[in-house]
Amino acid sequence: MNHKSIITIAVFAPLMFVSCTGVRHSVVQVSGTRLLVDASYDNRESEEIRTFVAPYQEQVDKLMSPVVGRTAEYMYAKRPESPLSNLLADILVWSGTQYGESIDFAVYNMGGIRASLAKGNITYGDVLDMAPFENKLCFLTLKGSDVVALFQQMATTGGEAVSDGVQIIISADGKLLSAKLKGEEIDPSRPYRIATLDYLAQGNDKMEAFKQSYNHRLILEKGNSVRDVIVAYMKDKLAKNEELNSSVEGRIVVK
Repeated sequence: MNHKSIITIAVFAPLMFVSCTGVRHSVVQVSGTRLLVDASYDNRESEEIRTFVAPYQEQVDKLMSPVVGRTAEYMYAKRPESPLSNLLADILVWSGTQYGESIDFAVYNMGGIRASLAKGNITYGDVLDMAPFENKLCFLTLKGSDVVALFQQMATTGGEAVSDGVQIIISADGKLLSAKLKGEEIDPSRPYRIATLDYLAQGNDKMEAFKQSYNHRLILEKGNSVRDVIVAYMKDKLAKNEELNSSVEGRIVVK
């Protein structure tokens, strides 16, 4: 479809204004016309602009084009559960092992997953498209009763990304029906160690139960954003000649 826009410059009545020097100025006339903006502008190549952009494009390509991983299949993100969201949550659990943390489960927000991953080679640019935000890795603790509240809040959104071992059943109208972790009921008094994003740790995306968390450990070192952790995991798999793979396995079920 050829989309068109019309830019219109309006004709104003005389406008009076005063400069900082106290001199009064008056606009006596403004004329305008209609300018058609359509796809024809996309076809007007400029050698001058191409030459100007070339060195910058080369730098961007060097940064974005390196292959950091390889997927076994197309991976997408979708509520209540999906291959890509499962993978990202599991990567957060993996990150805990890199920092000496014993993680019970992890949470990644669906809203933060902005692109799918095609089957085959994955570049740094692909990861940037998927995870464009500068989120930091955060480890924290929630009491069991607050974990249940967290899962209840997830139910209202239709599901978020959770790691392997989480088993949540929610109703179609957004109510929590059941919640287990590694086959066991959530102990209301037990502390649970969780890996997540700093953005969620603040209680955003309707996950306000995180505001009750304590014993925070925020990873602020340069080169350790959540995206960096994702890339590190992918590179580790690539070095072992392993493909990235994940599937829907009933972590969140709607009944």
